[in-house]
Amino acid sequence: MAINPQNGFCSKTKTFHSLRPPVPLPPPSQPLSITDHTFSLLFSDPTFSPSTTVVLIDSTTGHRLTYADFIRQFQSLATSLITRFPSLHKNQVALILSPTSIHIPIIYFSLLSLGLTVSPVNPVSTSSELTDLINLSNPTIAFATSSVASKLPSSIRTIIIDSPEFTSMLNKYNNNLTFKSPRAIKQDDTSAILYSSGTTGRIKGVELTHRNFISITSFSFHQRFQKDENAPAVHPVSLFPLPLFHVFGFFMLIRAICLGETLVLMERFDFENMLKAVEKYKVTYMPVSPPLVVAMAKSELVLKYDLSSLSLIGCGGAPLGKEVAKSFAARFPDVDIVQGYGMTETGGGITGMNKPDECDHYGSAGRLSCNVEAKIVDPETGEALSPMQEGELWLRGPMIMKGYVRDNEATAATLDSEGWLKTGDLCYFDCDGFLYIVDRLKELIKYKAYQVPPAELERYLVSIPEVADAAVIPYPDEDAGQIPMAYVVRAPGSKISEAKIMEIIAKKVSPYKKIRKVAFISAIPKNPTGKILRRELVKHALSGASTKSKL
Repeated sequence: MAINPQNGFCSKTKTFHSLRPPVPLPPPSQPLSITDHTFSLLFSDPTFSPSTTVVLIDSTTGHRLTYADFIRQFQSLATSLITRFPSLHKNQVALILSPTSIHIPIIYFSLLSLGLTVSPVNPVSTSSELTDLINLSNPTIAFATSSVASKLPSSIRTIIIDSPEFTSMLNKYNNNLTFKSPRAIKQDDTSAILYSSGTTGRIKGVELTHRNFISITSFSFHQRFQKDENAPAVHPVSLFPLPLFHVFGFFMLIRAICLGETLVLMERFDFENMLKAVEKYKVTYMPVSPPLVVAMAKSELVLKYDLSSLSLIGCGGAPLGKEVAKSFAARFPDVDIVQGYGMTETGGGITGMNKPDECDHYGSAGRLSCNVEAKIVDPETGEALSPMQEGELWLRGPMIMKGYVRDNEATAATLDSEGWLKTGDLCYFDCDGFLYIVDRLKELIKYKAYQVPPAELERYLVSIPEVADAAVIPYPDEDAGQIPMAYVVRAPGSKISEAKIMEIIAKKVSPYKKIRKVAFISAIPKNPTGKILRRELVKHALSGASTKSKL
């Protein structure tokens, strides 16, 4: 099979292959939990000291937990659970309803070690939303803070996280640090049910296996980002502004622990508190969404804090514009931005950058991770395409989900018989094997006979100094079908007008992509990972809309 060494493309099969060296994985038949695998990687470093290395810091209280205490506590919780609830069996679902705290990683690792399926949900979910999620996952047990536990039905036995009972469970048993899951767990057992954002339709429960996380963690461990070899070694300290119930936060938590990093957690995100935490705890790395990169590039608050410890930013969740990346680089010349691409259905990032020179490919989501194959498929004809051609991204590899819980129809529509995951994203690979995300196929604006990607227009909008944030939606039009409409958040003190915004964008894009309507808004509605909730904006626009625009 002739694979182009420059971009990984095989012209015979029309498949893109990873240019990264392959990482060996344990045989699929070997019993192994993601917890066991994580700690086997962690303790493979003979210099690692669990009793002196801090694993978790609460950014609000400053409370710290060493790896030794973390391991003892999650093992004590596991022993407490199987002692108190002997009917808890492998593959039963545990629902977690809580803001981010030091206790959440302990609960995750404890449940995963027992072979229970972890199902974390957004703590701000309403009772009706929770009913839908509970009907999907059918949990046997739940963990919740006292402030939100009342949202759960009384039929589910619930452990209150901020209670003396829970604290007792963490400290009752003093196990040794030689960790081994107390139950034999198959790699194809379901480890987690994580929920897709629901921004384009009904919410779905994504079923991810221990094998999915073992494969993606193995890649992260063996092919870390390579900085300057001559730079002095600094213990990595990560700050998580990410919610741990989302796949990005869930996977990055496992990754940080297998690498022996120190992890700073924020209960709720606040931009200035994030900057304070970077300064206070000498944070070296942060996984973030593009709106945070925009804020760091533009906000004057940033200049008040010493962020010199920061050396790496991981950016995912949505495309990051070239102009924003350049603005960030101008302000933070010593900080590399590693862009990547992943979905809940892939268990985390499956493309990325692992060297500083790869970070120069602004706007790209990096190259395929090891053990991953991809196709770019024409959505109309089903034909697999070549480099530099746009189409739907299809992915295949050991990190691809098992399917959607209790939704065979959605599973069959997303996973084909050969194991290819249809992402729904319009993308292309360049001649060097770098992936570029154009937009969600379902979010393309149909202007006359043309398709307009909102993400491209949003990148141009946020590059305007007087624009703090922006979102683009389809707006109905009698003549064109749909036109691009922008919702804009002005920067403080700015009085930029609708006409000026449309004039600036018109100079940057083809005529059919021009923004033809602008509304100003105080904040763009987004989900916890920074994805724009376009449906809310469409609803807002149509609530007082006329169907005829000035063209």
